[in-house]
Amino acid sequence: AGSQSPSCLSSFLQRSQQLKRLAWLAPAPHRLNSGLPMNIGVLFVPQQEAWVVERMGKFHRILEPGLNFLIPLLDRIRYVQSLKEIVINVPEQSAVTLDNVTLQIDGVLYLRVMDPYKASYGVEDPEYAVTQLAQTTMRSELGKLSLDRVFRERESLNANIVDAINQASDCWGIRCLRYEIKDIHVPPRVKESMQMQVEAERRKRATVLESEGTRESAINVAEGQKQAQILASEAEKAEQINKAAGREANAMLVKARAKAEAIQLLAAALAQQHGSAAASLSVAEQYVNAFSKLAKDSNTLLLPANTGDITNMVAQALGIYTTLTKPQAVKTQEEMPAAREDPQPPPTEALKAEQASSS
Repeated sequence: AGSQSPSCLSSFLQRSQQLKRLAWLAPAPHRLNSGLPMNIGVLFVPQQEAWVVERMGKFHRILEPGLNFLIPLLDRIRYVQSLKEIVINVPEQSAVTLDNVTLQIDGVLYLRVMDPYKASYGVEDPEYAVTQLAQTTMRSELGKLSLDRVFRERESLNANIVDAINQASDCWGIRCLRYEIKDIHVPPRVKESMQMQVEAERRKRATVLESEGTRESAINVAEGQKQAQILASEAEKAEQINKAAGREANAMLVKARAKAEAIQLLAAALAQQHGSAAASLSVAEQYVNAFSKLAKDSNTLLLPANTGDITNMVAQALGIYTTLTKPQAVKTQEEMPAAREDPQPPPTEALKAEQASSS
């Protein structure tokens, strides 16, 4: 018994697997034509069912849900149609796509009987007819599409199959509500090539994304450097403006004021008595100092012809100074009243000045 128990268990498991396989492969139950009831004169028709009655072999009427009365022996219930939505499994079949790829495809069909009279007398077996029509329509629609478009345009494929079935099943009194593709089986080699294509596409996307990231990074770095340079130049410009408007401007104002005060003091000193003699002394000192610095910075010298005649140089400087100050003296004389005109210098002093300038 201990040796037979494993074999019994294995046989039981194999039997259960075979039963499951048979149950999965079994077709859907036949629902359009259920069992025909007997005519006993008084009949109760269930809801969502239509009973087709024949009187002496000819169509008589369709019984409505509820209580109905028939004549025994003369009336016969010939067909029982269900008005509910019916689900039919479309068996798996092979179809060839536009690019010559063989696919194994199955689906689910949803039907409803709209006219019991046409469903009873328009076709012998409505379920079988609609199933065959769905298979042929599926093959024709798949032959119009390539393999890639079959997966992308699954919804449009279902809609086309429904339209084709409704055009043919209108005279049968049946309407196809929707069709859904359950599974699409691709050959192993085609599946491997599709997997390789997907991997290559993903590597391509990764490379493209990496290059775009590198480009965006370089653009951001360049933009940052540009903004930094712009900000640095603006800061330097603002600093220079602040310096020019602040310290340097104040220094220039202070220098200008000091120079103006020095000129005023010099002018006041020259206006005093013996001011021209002091100016002559200052010019002579500057000339001597400038002459003493010659030949210190360079070997090339430009000297006047009369370098030893200091008196002539001082006289020329005083003449330039007199020429520059003469317009101011004339203006002051015009502004002063006539009664306070300065006395003219004696002719002897003017003669001496002319002789000094000629010498």
